Amino acid sequence: RFLKQNTMSPLYDVEGAAAPAVEPVAPAAPKKASFMRKWGPAMVAIGAVIGVGAATFGAGVPELSEQQLNVRKLQEQRTAAVMEMKDFDSSVTYGRMPERNLSEEEGGVMEYTRRRHRHLGDYVHVDVSDQFSNFGKYSTAIIYFAYWIFLMFPNWFLPIGRPGIALGGGLTMVVWRYVLNISGHGPTFYAERVIIMEPLFLLFGLMLTTIYLEKMERGGLFDKLRDSLDDPVNWKRSFKIMAMSTIGSAAVMNDSVVLIFSGVVVDLCVRHKVANSLPYLLSLATTANVGSALTLTGNPQNILIVSLAYDDIGWLEFAINMFIPVMVASLINGIIMFIYYSAELFPGSSGLMENVGIMFAGNRTPEMLAQEHAYYARQAAAKEAGEEESSAGWSIWSQVQVFIVIVFLICFGIGLDVCVVSICAGAILMVVASYKRQHYDPRPDNTEYDAEGNPLPPKKTYDMDGNEIQPEEEELVTESETTLTEVDYGLLMLFIGQFLLIGSFDDTGVPQAFFNSSMGGCAAQMTEGACVYWFATIVTILSNVASNVPVCQMLAATFPYATPYDWLQVSFSATIAGNLTMLGSAANMIVAFQAAKVGDRTFTSERHAPFGIPSTIACLYIGTFLLASFHTIDECSQKLGTCVDE
Repeated sequence: RFLKQNTMSPLYDVEGAAAPAVEPVAPAAPKKASFMRKWGPAMVAIGAVIGVGAATFGAGVPELSEQQLNVRKLQEQRTAAVMEMKDFDSSVTYGRMPERNLSEEEGGVMEYTRRRHRHLGDYVHVDVSDQFSNFGKYSTAIIYFAYWIFLMFPNWFLPIGRPGIALGGGLTMVVWRYVLNISGHGPTFYAERVIIMEPLFLLFGLMLTTIYLEKMERGGLFDKLRDSLDDPVNWKRSFKIMAMSTIGSAAVMNDSVVLIFSGVVVDLCVRHKVANSLPYLLSLATTANVGSALTLTGNPQNILIVSLAYDDIGWLEFAINMFIPVMVASLINGIIMFIYYSAELFPGSSGLMENVGIMFAGNRTPEMLAQEHAYYARQAAAKEAGEEESSAGWSIWSQVQVFIVIVFLICFGIGLDVCVVSICAGAILMVVASYKRQHYDPRPDNTEYDAEGNPLPPKKTYDMDGNEIQPEEEELVTESETTLTEVDYGLLMLFIGQFLLIGSFDDTGVPQAFFNSSMGGCAAQMTEGACVYWFATIVTILSNVASNVPVCQMLAATFPYATPYDWLQVSFSATIAGNLTMLGSAANMIVAFQAAKVGDRTFTSERHAPFGIPSTIACLYIGTFLLASFHTIDECSQKLGTCVDE
């Protein structure tokens, strides 16, 4: 209060004046935001979406060009030729995994998604909507949307948790589809094939890798990353979280990053006595989604695109084309974060211009100075108390971790199978960690002490004849009993349940009908001209209704000859869509779940939407424009033969 009354400017020049001793004060309870302050930006963003739709269709969709008509004709001819071919008997590949690309004898360049997955024995969406009765179609859709609401608002009903709700929904759908089948209201549901294995393998491998990077050594690679996130200044702490989340999600996977760091962010908020942890949790979740769009291994839908795309897309090729839109989208998301949550991130600031001065001129408000003094006072007290600090050096084990991560990324870059690479990296780290624990880590001390702290002699045991039984050598605890139990198997159950729910929902044809009717005349030219912005909008909506991974699966079956550029637009839209609502991305649910486990329940659907809607729409349209304007990837299909040199 004294500083507020006697400082000439609300900005405080740190270098020009000595910092007075300011006692830390408890943060005041935040004022309740008005309706327009909370939902105004979201309403403006929704209005912009409506304006984009009106502008797209207001002038009329242009007629298909001669080249586009020729492409459509080639697609129809290729599909007819493939359907006439005899299916390759995959039983001859028993004992080895069938190749992802067919040979010339098996179809070669004539392959497309449905045939390739039929050859592999995997599930791919085939239109069976005409085999449903109206009762079967509508009842299946009602079950899906009921569980969608349960997943969106899990605390409104029983405290089961999202993994249990998703798995229960999947099993409900399996049972109901069986009832529909035997009663003649629907086709057979191949539940075992609707579960797409690649995202599950990748998620398990990356969770295994990140957990061992975290747990191998105290003061190791992950502990150094954790320490680097701490900062006494709120906006700097948020910025560091966003930078780490963006880079980490591109390098490994967004789900793994938020799985590890959600608890760290909550711990930082508790350590700094933050009244509202939502800006920091949103900093982690939203930038994890945006950053994951950069690489093919950033999220499950990208790795699915690799296996479903008609033409090959390389890891580096994908990253180069995505670099500009992803970096700009990350910048936009950060700017909106600092504006929307300016009161929490810039305490004591009077407005936007003062925030700019704080960020770029090094100014401080009295409240920020008090936070810094309290932070350094805690550090000094901890040092005097002799609390152990993490080592500033790099041990041999930390260097091994860095080496494995570098090799891991190189293998991604040269095009090796990302699922195999991630699982192998986790297995190697498991072997290294177990070797370190057996030969280098100190054995656990089981000595018992009396009330005065004196060690007690070990207890002796005797047999029936009074002979002393010599104690057996204590066995080491295995990895199966320790680190492997920390893999979030509930998250894998969440994915499996969602695959079952959405796979059955896709069979009804409702998502496809919505896509075709909402796209209108743009359905035949998805990424051409102004249609690309409406296409991105529809993909975003579908990704939040039917989840982004199944949407990519549906589009692969609906448009089997989509070009590499088409898939980049799908990937960017489906990934950015994860920030629109809580259910738009698994990373959002992981953050909410992990934060709730440590007692923080501020990250909810109702609190996510006011920030998520405007941020998503701004990032989506600007990023789509940049991707359409600056890309080097083919806008045609090499395998289909539409890439004609001019």
